Amino acid sequence: MNIEKQVLGLIKLSEYIKAYLLKDSEDYNEYDSEFEMILKKSEIENPWFTMDNQKFALKQWSDLLTKDNINSWLSSYSPSKTTKKVGLILAGNIPLVGLHDVISVIVSNHSPLIKLSSKDKQMLPFLLKKWKEFSDNEIEYEFVERLVDFDAVIATGSNNTARYLEFYFKNHLSIIRKNRTSVAVIKGDETEEELKLLAQDIFRYFGLGCRNVTRLFIPEDFVIDLVFESFIDFKEVINHNKYANNYDYNRAVYLLNQDKFWDNNFVMLKEDEKLFSPLSVIHFSRYSSLEGVKNFINENEKNIQCVVGKNDLGIETVNFGEAQNPGLDTYADNVDTMQFLEVI
Repeated sequence: MNIEKQVLGLIKLSEYIKAYLLKDSEDYNEYDSEFEMILKKSEIENPWFTMDNQKFALKQWSDLLTKDNINSWLSSYSPSKTTKKVGLILAGNIPLVGLHDVISVIVSNHSPLIKLSSKDKQMLPFLLKKWKEFSDNEIEYEFVERLVDFDAVIATGSNNTARYLEFYFKNHLSIIRKNRTSVAVIKGDETEEELKLLAQDIFRYFGLGCRNVTRLFIPEDFVIDLVFESFIDFKEVINHNKYANNYDYNRAVYLLNQDKFWDNNFVMLKEDEKLFSPLSVIHFSRYSSLEGVKNFINENEKNIQCVVGKNDLGIETVNFGEAQNPGLDTYADNVDTMQFLEVI
C-alpha cells in the first residue's frame, strides 16, 4: 500500500468533512445529502448519537486530520514490512470511537478486520468508503461479524467483557481495553470560564465516554453552587429521553435511600469516593491537600483515562474543556497502538 496516498486521502477526507459541516442543508449536493442521511440513520438506531454529538465528533476529526498533524504523528513510527490481518472489536459508546484504531492499523501497513459495534454501524463504513476513494483505493479493510484468520487483535469492552476477551485471545498478540473514566481537580482559583469549560468535559456525549469526567476533587472550602452554575449551558440535556430516564431513576434511588445529594434538575452531585458515577450523577470529594489527590490518582491510574485541571498540579493534566479533543498521539488506556502494530 502507498502510505503517501493514504495520508493524502485522510487530508482530503478532513476537507470533505469540513465542507459538509459548513454547508446549510439547502446547499447539499448528492454526496452531502448521503452524509446527512447516514447521520440521521445513526441517530435513529442509537438515540445517544444525536446529530449535535455526531457533528461534534466529525469536527474533532476534521481538525485532527491535517497534513502537519498526520506527518508529525507518523514521524515517530515505521510501517510494518509485512502486512498482517488485525482484528478490531470496536466500542460504540460515543460516535467514531473506533476510527483511531482503524486509521492506525491501515497506516501501519496492515489490513483491519473490523467488527463494528451494533451501536455505531453507519458513520465509520461511510467515512472509510470516502477515504478509500480519496486515496485511489490504497487502503484495504473488511467488515466482519466474527473474527477468524487474524494475526493480532485490538478489542474494547467492559471489564466483564474484557475478561472473556483476554481468555478468548490468550494465544494471540492483543490489546484488550477495559472500562476507564476521567477525573477533574478544582483548585479553587478557576475562572468562571474555566468552570464552564469543565462542563464540556462532563456533559459532551452525555458523559458516556472514557474521557468524560465522572469524579471531581474540590477544596474543603469550595462553594458547591459555583459548580452547578457552570453547568447551566447544558440544562437541555434533561430533554433527552434516555438521559432523563437515568436521571429520574438515580434520583429516586437516592431519595429512597435517604442519601445526601445536590440537585439542579438535570444533574446530581453526590459526595462519594467512588471513581465511576452513574449517568446523570457526578461524584465529588473534598480535599485538604493536593498530595492526597495525587495519591488517589496514582493508585487508580489503571482506571483513569485523563485528569482535567490546571497544568501546575504536578501531574499530567488536560486543560479544562479539552478532554474530548485528544491528539492523534493520544491512545486509549495509554497503550501506544502504533508501537504495538510496528512489531506484530
